[in-house]
Amino acid sequence: MAGLQVPNSASGQGPGGRRRSWAELLAGRLKRQKCNPERAQKLKDSAVRLLRSHQDLTALLLEVEGPPCKKLSLSKLIDCDSSEIYANHSSSFIGSTLQDQASRLGVPVGVLSAGMVASSVGQVCTAAAETSHPVLLTVEQRKKLSSLLEFAQYLLAHSMFSRLSFCQELWKIQNSLLLEVVWHLHVQGIVSLEELLESHPDMHAVGAWLFRNLCCLCEQIEASCQHADVARAMLSDFVQMFVLRGFQKNSDLRRTVEPEKMPQVAVDVLQRMLIFALDALAAGVQEESSTHKTVRCWFGVFSGHMLGSVISTDSPKRFFSHTLTQILTHSPLLKASDAVQMQREWSFARTHPLLTALYRRLFVMLSPEELVGHLQEVLETQEVHWQRVLSLVSALVVCFPEAQQLLGDWVARLMAQAFESCQLDSMVTAFLVVRQAALEGPSAFQSYADWFKASFGSTRGYHGCSKKALVFLFTFLSDLVPFESPRYLQVHILHPPLVPSKYRSLLTDYISLAKTRLADLKVSIESMGLYEDLSSAGDITEPHSQALQDVEKAIMVFEHTGKIPVTVMEASIFRRPYYVSHFLPALLTPRVLPKVPDSRVAFIESLKRADKIPPSLYSTYCQACSAAEEKPGDAALGVRAEPSSAEEPLEQLTAALVELRSSMTDPSQSDVISAQVAVISERLRAALGHNEDDSSAEISKIQLSINAPRLEPREYTAVDLLLTSFCQNLMAASSVAPPERQGPWATLFMRTMCGCVLPAVLTRLCQLLHHQGPSLSAPHVLGLAALAVHLGESRSALPEVDVGPSAPDAGLPVPALFDSLLTCRTRDSLLFCLKFCTAAISYSLCKFSSQSRDILHSCLSPGLIKKFQFLVFRLFSEARQPLSQEDAASLSWRPLYLPSADWQRAALSLWTHRTFRELLKEEDVHLTYQDWLHLELEIQPEADALSDTERSRSYDHSENSNLVFGGRTGNEDIISRLQEMVADLELQQDPSVPLGHTPSQGHFLFGIFCRRLQALTSGWNVAARLQRQRELLMYKRILLRLPSSVLCGSSFQAEQPITARCEQFFHLVNSEMRNFCSHGGALTQDITAHFFRGLLNACLRSRDPSLTVDFILAKCQTKCPLILTSALLWWPSLEPVLLCQWRRHCQSPLPRELQKLQGGRQFASDFLSPDAASPAPNPAWLSAAALHFAIQQVREENIRKQLTKLDCEREELLVFLFFFSLMGLLSSHLTSNSATDPSKALDVCAAVLECLEKRKISWLALFQLTESDRLGRLLLRVAPDQHTRLLPFTFYSLLSCFHDDAAIREEAFLHVAVDMYLRLVQLFVAGDTSTVSPPAGRSLELQGQGNPVELITKARLFLLQLIPRCPKKSFSHIAELLADRGDCDPEVSTALRSRQQAAPDADLYQEPHLF
Repeated sequence: MAGLQVPNSASGQGPGGRRRSWAELLAGRLKRQKCNPERAQKLKDSAVRLLRSHQDLTALLLEVEGPPCKKLSLSKLIDCDSSEIYANHSSSFIGSTLQDQASRLGVPVGVLSAGMVASSVGQVCTAAAETSHPVLLTVEQRKKLSSLLEFAQYLLAHSMFSRLSFCQELWKIQNSLLLEVVWHLHVQGIVSLEELLESHPDMHAVGAWLFRNLCCLCEQIEASCQHADVARAMLSDFVQMFVLRGFQKNSDLRRTVEPEKMPQVAVDVLQRMLIFALDALAAGVQEESSTHKTVRCWFGVFSGHMLGSVISTDSPKRFFSHTLTQILTHSPLLKASDAVQMQREWSFARTHPLLTALYRRLFVMLSPEELVGHLQEVLETQEVHWQRVLSLVSALVVCFPEAQQLLGDWVARLMAQAFESCQLDSMVTAFLVVRQAALEGPSAFQSYADWFKASFGSTRGYHGCSKKALVFLFTFLSDLVPFESPRYLQVHILHPPLVPSKYRSLLTDYISLAKTRLADLKVSIESMGLYEDLSSAGDITEPHSQALQDVEKAIMVFEHTGKIPVTVMEASIFRRPYYVSHFLPALLTPRVLPKVPDSRVAFIESLKRADKIPPSLYSTYCQACSAAEEKPGDAALGVRAEPSSAEEPLEQLTAALVELRSSMTDPSQSDVISAQVAVISERLRAALGHNEDDSSAEISKIQLSINAPRLEPREYTAVDLLLTSFCQNLMAASSVAPPERQGPWATLFMRTMCGCVLPAVLTRLCQLLHHQGPSLSAPHVLGLAALAVHLGESRSALPEVDVGPSAPDAGLPVPALFDSLLTCRTRDSLLFCLKFCTAAISYSLCKFSSQSRDILHSCLSPGLIKKFQFLVFRLFSEARQPLSQEDAASLSWRPLYLPSADWQRAALSLWTHRTFRELLKEEDVHLTYQDWLHLELEIQPEADALSDTERSRSYDHSENSNLVFGGRTGNEDIISRLQEMVADLELQQDPSVPLGHTPSQGHFLFGIFCRRLQALTSGWNVAARLQRQRELLMYKRILLRLPSSVLCGSSFQAEQPITARCEQFFHLVNSEMRNFCSHGGALTQDITAHFFRGLLNACLRSRDPSLTVDFILAKCQTKCPLILTSALLWWPSLEPVLLCQWRRHCQSPLPRELQKLQGGRQFASDFLSPDAASPAPNPAWLSAAALHFAIQQVREENIRKQLTKLDCEREELLVFLFFFSLMGLLSSHLTSNSATDPSKALDVCAAVLECLEKRKISWLALFQLTESDRLGRLLLRVAPDQHTRLLPFTFYSLLSCFHDDAAIREEAFLHVAVDMYLRLVQLFVAGDTSTVSPPAGRSLELQGQGNPVELITKARLFLLQLIPRCPKKSFSHIAELLADRGDCDPEVSTALRSRQQAAPDADLYQEPHLF
């Protein structure tokens, strides 16, 4: 401004030519004028306007300064390298200077500082940029801007900064203003984006500026610029601001003030970006071009992480709805007739990936109902872009299973409206939507042919209401003819609308028109195949090729039914030209007839007997087959050298395979493997007689007959060599390295099997897996499973396989083929299928452990994973229990290749593997109820691997699991189970049973059970126990087959809450099932769940269900506590069933007593967690039982540390926990397949005992339980009698854990120790201690106590050393013990009697030497 020239009159040139300063000039004017406030204000306004129009504030400041001083420049303040400026010009100094200058000028300091900061921002932005259209700052620019913003924040804090003036000054440098600067100003609170945009006078211009900058920002993000994290944060903040302000709900619709600019600008910018993206896609944007990157980045803003905190508001949903409307309505160029012609090109697979990705992101926020409703609303009110409308329909049916029903209902409404008032628009929309949805296949939507038949093929069709409707339909169809695809015309001709005879001319006219159009298109209706897919809009197949496919499918149907397919019979009458000209010639192709007639021969003979083959054609066929048989016979005379000529290439192939195998175990030979595989490929081609042209020929689809796979002898030998070599190589490689470190040999080897030899390989695999699977050895199973994985790895490069009518028309991918080859019919096939699935999944998880989960999806078919789930869940009860984090197992491939591979252990290890559990979260591999039912029906009950009881138990678990119902019936056991479910439902809802009514007498079955049990011999010998156990298992099976009301009645009366049936069941549990159908203090899961289902069913029929449940379960604590401990053990699987059953009838929470069980399990879980445990709920014995069951599921190395928390628990809880731990110790010895190891059970008992001793809590009463005391009545009804009889064994198993002064401190200790010893001796004499002896191959880790004899010896020595140390009062009741058992051990008896009669010793309290 120093160089700005002004007229002389204003410059104030004085005498002598001295030029006066502006300050002197103003001062002179002030002296000459009177003080007038109004004139002063005008003067200030003029000065402000002058400042705003001035471009060089630094020069202005220099001009208005008085005496010369050090030059003040804000640019030096923001120069990060100038330490001098920081030392001499702090923010406060600059602020003070600005105040002085503003005072001299007579203008507000905020206006002056705003202009000064804006000018400095402009200097920062105009620095050298890295790109032609920069939006981001350089590192140097960012440092300078940071310093400048710190100064601006100081000015703001001291009210020395005008936001409005700053915004107006910034827009003057709009062309050089960088978007990142605007973002920093917004984020750091200098001036918000909203303030900045509101201050711009032209909304259109500011929208264009933001759009241009956002496009550049998106491009730089996708280009992976240096500051991509800053760019993403900028984009996210801008989008959040635009969405929040542009689509906020208008809270006051009555406002008359001028609307805010910010919402309009926000909507304008978002709309500009979307239109830019849609136009780019419509123009065919090139991959990885700058425009493509911009569109890809912008579509990414529709994801949740970009929207950030605003996702919780309603604005994103309104934004998404607005976006969807714009997508559907922008640039509606195409007509409906164009859509009819072109819609096959708009399927989901052919739509641009960026657009389908945008659809999927919109689907996250909008439900299917909202999407369909929105689509309907847009189509009814606006002109639309048909390509995007129909591509959205495809995306809907592909992404949402429920969209099929929603679209079907919408189409039905459209059709009803169309025929009601002849609305052509509704008709067009309905047809386009149905055809588009049908393009995605039958899994997504019903075929167009099925929909057309259902809509017009009966008297209930839309067109059947009047002649007007008929005319409307055929007029519409006729108008479509010029634009129709041949497929749709064929559908209309072959499945014509049902028309009354008097209006038949309407139909015949249309069919004539359609046939004429087909003729113009050179498509003959007579040449259509029998099994041709009329639903797709694909190309028409050549008649000859289609005839070959029809023959194969007809033969497959004939194999399954034994009858001529109905389609073939109809074709022989109604489609005779195609049948005679194409189908029969394809069927009667001459060949060498097999010695044993195959399916093709049988099918031909059936057609001949039905007079469906002309005699002359059949005679020609027979003659040609005879001629084919004679040719090999004639040639055989001179071809003796041919086998030897074939043997030489096979020998060379064998030698090459042997050489490769020798390289598998030699790491130094890894670099030559690829060369060796190339040699094998060449020699394989020579052995099969293929030339290079054959190998390069592409195979579009492989025809494979699963039921009768056949191979030529040469192919059979060569393929067997390949498969055997692959299996051997895998075993050799696995002996030195796991799959992930074996290199690429398997992939290279697999590629030699592709090409022309692939059909032979798949045929041989079909023979091996489908027909000979159970006879394969473990190396064969592992090798073929690994080969299946590698074939799946290359699925995209392999042709599909057509296995007959049971497969989809499009054919099966190779991974799905293996699912079809594995059957689950008999015991042997079940076990083989389990081995193969275990090997394939384990190999893939090991081989591709470091790669993405997508590779697992390509290698393995969902059906294979579902079969593995089905088999493990069915065959192994361990898999039916809920998994905890402790159960996560490691997966190792090495044990599987050993000859003695334990397949059960391998399957369970895979079942609990963390990666496999994560894989099961994918929706496409979920085992649904329909899948389970389909696989279960395939099994032949008489050849099942499970017994009837085991099968019933697996049904119960499947019934209670999270599966989706769907399927068919056929197996008697499944029918029985379904009938039981129906009976239970009827019982719950039977209105004929009065509320609160229950029969007073019990169920007759319990009386039968009681009489049969009384007739059996009693006793503890093995024969009697086995006979009684078998009888009780039969009773349990009967009870499980009957409705659950048998256990507890159908309802409860207020005056008699415990029914007679309950009493009978409690008695059966306490007297019999406790001893023979329980394990370690709990009944089995099936009977437990059955009782609780029956209990809720009955209680829900009472007047107060919650109170009744509480009363019954409270009574169970005294009458049958084993029911409650059983519920605690199985609570993880029982709780969902009870919750579902309760909430189906009541909205209130679970009854209080059930909440106690819930609380007990929660306490146990909290106790074993690293965090602080919550206090144990009452009653203490239930909490102790829950804790005991939870401890059994914890790994051994963690248990001792967790049990240190027992020091803070109540005394009563510790006593009960000690008892349950003793029962667990006995169960670990009595049950061969116990989940708890004896050494772990002993450690748990020792830890609890240590805590009891430390806190001096008496525990001896647990070994003296009787029915007369409260503790005994409870615990003796939980523990089996065998366990309580073996308590002496547990007492002396803990011998080394007894505290040194325990015997002396407690008077009763000697009495209990002697009693336990005498009973232990009696058990040993009776032979009952053999049940706790360690079985062969299993060590009993009880501190060196290898067998009961050693235990008795140590117990005897302990007593003999203890007796002299005990006080006199400890012998008060010893005489009673020795009265009838003194002869068990005379020496111990003598020591006791002599000590009882002797005087007290002086060293009575001296520490005894126990060992």
